[in-house]
Amino acid sequence: MKVGFIGLGNAGGKLAGSLLRNGFDLTVLDLDNSLVNEFIDRGASSSSSPREMAELCDVVITCLPSPKACSEVMESEDGVIAGLKEGKVWLEMSTTDEAEIRRIGTIVESTGALPIDCPVSGGCHRADTGNISIFAGCKREAFDKALPILTTMGRRVLHTGDLGTASTLKVMTNYLATVNLVSISEALTTMKVLGMDMNVTYEAIKASSGNSFVHETESQVILNGSRDISFTMDLVSKDVGIFNELAERKGLELEIAPMIVDIFKDGEKRYGSRELSPNIIKRLEERADVKVLGSGFPSEMIDEEPEEKGYEVEIQNRKDN
Repeated sequence: MKVGFIGLGNAGGKLAGSLLRNGFDLTVLDLDNSLVNEFIDRGASSSSSPREMAELCDVVITCLPSPKACSEVMESEDGVIAGLKEGKVWLEMSTTDEAEIRRIGTIVESTGALPIDCPVSGGCHRADTGNISIFAGCKREAFDKALPILTTMGRRVLHTGDLGTASTLKVMTNYLATVNLVSISEALTTMKVLGMDMNVTYEAIKASSGNSFVHETESQVILNGSRDISFTMDLVSKDVGIFNELAERKGLELEIAPMIVDIFKDGEKRYGSRELSPNIIKRLEERADVKVLGSGFPSEMIDEEPEEKGYEVEIQNRKDN
């Protein structure tokens, strides 16, 4: 099976790396030629355009920073859709709006190809080892066809239902992680102001009911000072904004989500859109005139679990089939 991968950024490059490392016939494309050349040096091929990639490959994967970027790659004159035909598969691994994925998916289906809404969750360090979780919204036929690819890039693979359901759930999980990051920032800064040891504080949270995945990962790079989680404030604003918009479309006025949107828009204004997202804590550090740091924490997260073959997550008593 020939696989094409468009978008070799923080997440995409690692996901594509898992395919290449596990022997897939991989063709890559990115605006950054240096990233493409790195993959060529490792044994991948490249294509001159999204259309050519779609013509050459059985499966085309896109992992791009925004719905706008995805639309351009898919729908331009030389885009992916122009090269699709019956039996091919499009996997969209970006975090995007479910309405947009449904719109483009309808066009993809008109070519005879199968669209899959396929975002990931778990952090770039797990994408690097093939241990990340993957959501897949699509017809069962498409899911079964893509499953060998999905279980190579990720460990836990969840068929979420129809096209668009995966993106809906993904922005929800990113929203929850962001709320957790903001609350952790407040907790750590408050403990610093109260004179608590930051290493003791970290372990107290980890050992308590206040623990979370976000604490065990992002708190570490916050306390190291690198704040490097390979995710930026503009991406947080996009994801939380999409989540809030989904609620608004249904007439649901949320309380916390608009506050989080405002907090990260303020962070972007203060520090720049491409600032690392854990540096949202700087708003509080500056207010309190402190620096929230510990000792011996890593500068970036590394997945220490061995790479394992992925599997489909079985869901008991589901009602959507």
